[in-house]
Amino acid sequence: MIYLDYQATTPLAPEARDAMLRWLDGPGGTGFGNPHSAHRMGRQAKAGVELARDQVAALFPAGGKIVFTSGATEALNLAIRGSGRDGTVSYSAIEHSAVGDTAQAAGPSHVLNVAKDGQCNTRQDVPDDTRLICVMQVNNEIGTIQPTIEWYRKAKENNALFLCDAVQAYGRIELTGADMIAISAHKFHGPKGVGALWVRDGLDLEEVQTGGGQEFGLRSGTLSPALIAGMGAAAQRANETFDQDAEHVRTLWNSARELFDDWTLNGSAEARWHGNLNIRREGLDVGRLMSDVRDVMFSAGSACASGSGRPSHVLKAIGLSDKQAKSSIRLGFGRYTTLDEIEEAAAKINAAAEAQGL
Repeated sequence: MIYLDYQATTPLAPEARDAMLRWLDGPGGTGFGNPHSAHRMGRQAKAGVELARDQVAALFPAGGKIVFTSGATEALNLAIRGSGRDGTVSYSAIEHSAVGDTAQAAGPSHVLNVAKDGQCNTRQDVPDDTRLICVMQVNNEIGTIQPTIEWYRKAKENNALFLCDAVQAYGRIELTGADMIAISAHKFHGPKGVGALWVRDGLDLEEVQTGGGQEFGLRSGTLSPALIAGMGAAAQRANETFDQDAEHVRTLWNSARELFDDWTLNGSAEARWHGNLNIRREGLDVGRLMSDVRDVMFSAGSACASGSGRPSHVLKAIGLSDKQAKSSIRLGFGRYTTLDEIEEAAAKINAAAEAQGL
């Protein structure tokens, strides 16, 4: 099988798997201790957690702390619900549902429009009572890079906080400034079930999940040394191979663009992470295409919306019709993808599309 769905999840890095194993001991082992226990095994587990915290922090801006969570969805909930209750939350029309749905549930919300190229520019007003602005750094469906530096500045001008969903950016491009930044380990070759919220120094949040208050009094629950160690190792590998990975992705992108040159690109070709190719073909039956090319793993849109039958809210936000949105596919690739796989996948997808008379 050829895996081209890196926006949904990434293959686990061997380094992450190796780092996790020592914390998965059974009876007779010494790595299964609770990191919140005071005895020797607990202290060892805590040391493993703190090492990973430093490894994860190395790819964030200076001047903040890492709060481990179960993933980006929990991190975003903590940021949105824990940063206040009075005022409006403004978020871009192409945010992940973990932001949009949470903002709507948390109180008054306002949607920021997005241009046809997939960027949410700052030439628009926010409500006077805006307390929080949420703009992701890289969109998960079309890969467009957002002007987060400008949005952070605009938030400060409006006496608001700025939250950045950096799930698709962390480990791939340099993260920009914010008050809070959310990530998820399985998007950069770490394990599923663990993520983090970076919180700027001096910013006080209220806990939204009560209990033991294990993470700075903000997030309760026993931490998993295995998952966190895997996340830390994945972060360290991403840090070490940052430039190499980016160059490899550019090579894959250039090849894919040539191989799919008769498809229409959704979103900007320049202001985007080039490991995301979201394209469409007039009249394409995507369901049939995926059935005909079962050995190539790709997406008809965001993994979180798969099977809903609804057209992508991101593709709709950039002006596509329902028909155009439903004739779009997303190919995601990265560190472990080869040029041969791109070429083979393109041959099969193009052949299947042509079999539909397109």
